[in-house]
Amino acid sequence: MTPRKRRGQGGGRREQRNEAARLTDQLLDAGFNKRQVGDILGRNASLVSQFFTKNKGASMVEALRAVVQEVQAGGPRDITSLKALAAGYVQPRLTQAGSKARVRGRSRMRSEKTVKDKRGRTVVGSDGKPVKTWSSSLAKAGRQHIASGASRLRPVVEDAAQFGGKIAFTVRARKGAFKHDSGRTTDSPGLRRNVVQRRDGTEERAYADNRGGPGSGEEGFDGRQFKAMVDAASGDVTAAVQQWLIDNDRIEPGTQIVGLEIRAWMPRQD
Repeated sequence: MTPRKRRGQGGGRREQRNEAARLTDQLLDAGFNKRQVGDILGRNASLVSQFFTKNKGASMVEALRAVVQEVQAGGPRDITSLKALAAGYVQPRLTQAGSKARVRGRSRMRSEKTVKDKRGRTVVGSDGKPVKTWSSSLAKAGRQHIASGASRLRPVVEDAAQFGGKIAFTVRARKGAFKHDSGRTTDSPGLRRNVVQRRDGTEERAYADNRGGPGSGEEGFDGRQFKAMVDAASGDVTAAVQQWLIDNDRIEPGTQIVGLEIRAWMPRQD
């Protein structure tokens, strides 16, 4: 029987780790723990663990290297100072299409796409940086934010109007306030029609101005027309959505909207 090769012979697990894990090891050896490393990077400890278990962390290498050098040079070791240092090196994640990957957030996010020429090469601006263009936006507002005017919804509408995008929205209101049963194509054609029920007696429904009929895709409202509708409501996105629902016989007049999500995106250029 061939004897097992010991870890100490031919290199151990540390030598097989990626650069992010190797640099993190140096910080651990310096007295930091994974939670602190995560705080420095603006991430959680779970992602730091995935440097070792799932070979992740490529976008964090430059930040980690800068922090390791600072620590080894005898610089500040407090989390606040190191976090400020790392922030200038963390690379945003990109999708395969070249757009900035969406980051999970509770209330708002915005994505941009790197512009490519006809040969698929990145277009570089006069400042030497890749040219980027708007791709999509999303914002959510709950009961409290709606009561104060839901200002975070407005930039999504403005993006769609400025760049010729489309808009759809999901509204949350009292269950009995909607005037169509779930699943009817007259309610929200072409969109997901599965109603999301909430324990507090409310439900969520999604809408878009899909005029192609069921199955033709989420065409969405024209961004400029939707902005005109919002402008007519004195810039109040919630009021504009509520009026549209009433005018199109989707909801009972006077119904209070307790949750609203506005989505905007750039249509595919085929």
